Amino acid sequence: MLRSLNPEAIAQAYSVIRRHIRRTPVVEIDSADFGLTAGSLSFKLELLQHAGSFKTRGAFANLLTRQIPPSGVVAASGGNHGVAVAYAAHKLGIPAKIFVPTVTPDAKLARLREYGAALEIVGDRYDDALHASRQWAAESGALEIHAYDQFETLLGQGTVGLEWAAQAPRLDTLLIAVGGGGLIGGIAAWYRERVKIVAVEPAAAPTLHKAMQAGRPVDAEAGGIAVDSLAPRRVGELMFPFAQKFVDQVVLVSDEEIQAAQGRLWRTLRIATEPGGAAAFAALLSRRYAPQPGEQIGVLVCGGNTNAVNL
Repeated sequence: MLRSLNPEAIAQAYSVIRRHIRRTPVVEIDSADFGLTAGSLSFKLELLQHAGSFKTRGAFANLLTRQIPPSGVVAASGGNHGVAVAYAAHKLGIPAKIFVPTVTPDAKLARLREYGAALEIVGDRYDDALHASRQWAAESGALEIHAYDQFETLLGQGTVGLEWAAQAPRLDTLLIAVGGGGLIGGIAAWYRERVKIVAVEPAAAPTLHKAMQAGRPVDAEAGGIAVDSLAPRRVGELMFPFAQKFVDQVVLVSDEEIQAAQGRLWRTLRIATEPGGAAAFAALLSRRYAPQPGEQIGVLVCGGNTNAVNL
């Protein structure tokens, strides 16, 4: 299965999901607008994707390539994956039940209800919702759509890389936020060694950082301001070999640095992003990642499901 997670398979997945997703834009910015000295700076605005995040790609990749039972699908999520599965299921006429924890923000709960999914709020963290969703799958026969540790999910998220490479072919370095790792795993499988890939995590949820230290996925803290999107207990088993091989560096950023990045994106570009969506830029703005002179940087703004207050 892992051998099939390659550029050819990602391109095939893209051909399947293309008419259901947006080709999100890449915007070039003068790095001096943020007081930076990178050779060039651009943002891929995946927060403009249907349902507000990159997760919609993986949702459609699952629903369009797997056998769906009459009982439909079930997913556990901190918010964005659930919203994406609910959206895709609504568009395709498939029943969906979504389990989320109590930390899921109101903005994401509202979108879940908007798309008509059956909603269950269970426990304090993503792992609580995941356990409940698996119980429901066993009882109902519904197909589980995993947020990150599922082959089709990785293929779908890899299509971000496919688009990005075509839109900005001269980038040296990509900064990508990490939660469970489906996004960075898919993008790494697309690019392989053609660019430098920098993973960015909240210091309060260092899942990939700890996995890299241990040489395997291990439990980590699961807290912080981005707990609804970047704080599972551990990264996925399927993505980890790709991270080990193709991710060059893992950078940790504080909650305060993420908030500062949210604010700067809003004030300078009028981009209203959720904390998880601002995490990659936080590494650059805080100088946790310091580019070399002339380095061409691409930053992924991965989600925008926020109430957009106090930015």
